[in-house]
Amino acid sequence: MKKLLIYSLLLISFLAKAQEKGKDKNLPRGNESFVEKKYADAEAEYRISESKNPKKSIAPYNLGNAVYRQNQNNEAKYHYAKALKNAKTKTEKHQAFHNIGNTLMKNKDYSGAVEAYKNALRNNPADDQTRYNYALAKKMLKDNPPKKNDDKSKDKKNQKEDEKKKKDNKDKDKDKKGQNDKDKKEDKEKNQGKPQPQPGGISKQRLENLLDAVNNEEKKVQDKVNKQKVQANPKKAEKDW
Repeated sequence: MKKLLIYSLLLISFLAKAQEKGKDKNLPRGNESFVEKKYADAEAEYRISESKNPKKSIAPYNLGNAVYRQNQNNEAKYHYAKALKNAKTKTEKHQAFHNIGNTLMKNKDYSGAVEAYKNALRNNPADDQTRYNYALAKKMLKDNPPKKNDDKSKDKKNQKEDEKKKKDNKDKDKDKKGQNDKDKKEDKEKNQGKPQPQPGGISKQRLENLLDAVNNEEKKVQDKVNKQKVQANPKKAEKDW
């Protein structure tokens, strides 16, 4: 009988408190469905209630209860954690931690369950049921210690994966560098034999040549103009006395 405490303790502990005054009618409806064991209906009402009061802990806690009763253990843990985040009182924290411990026990995460129950007791040291579950979690952890070989194998596997990623990244960088060098070589071959632009723009010698050419053209134009002026104004003949 005592072992059943792990699965049932505190699952409806927020129901009485949930009967608060206010405009939220979904929460009491969810509580009624929960008591009638209509857990899917209760879940729907609690979800609506939570959407209306996202900063309160009651709806996500009761939602966790409804989901837990539908054997959705991991999702229940998520909602209990959300309730814990919004919890304002030690009572709320105690209940949330306790039920998180329940989900961890179901997942055979005895180490996590020990910590969860420990935190629950910190918020309510007088709760005998939490104390029992805490003792049971410690016993289960002692009887089922984490396998060191498995941990080492996981670490070794992770190390190999990291080394493989580093090697792949190194090979990618090397291939990229080789491609860049190849592109540069091809560009150089294409540009061979072509006149290359002089650094700094136009050269001094070319500039001087251009200036000389301009001056010569201007001189030619001026000479032509002067010649036309001479032809348009012939000297008058001397007066015949």
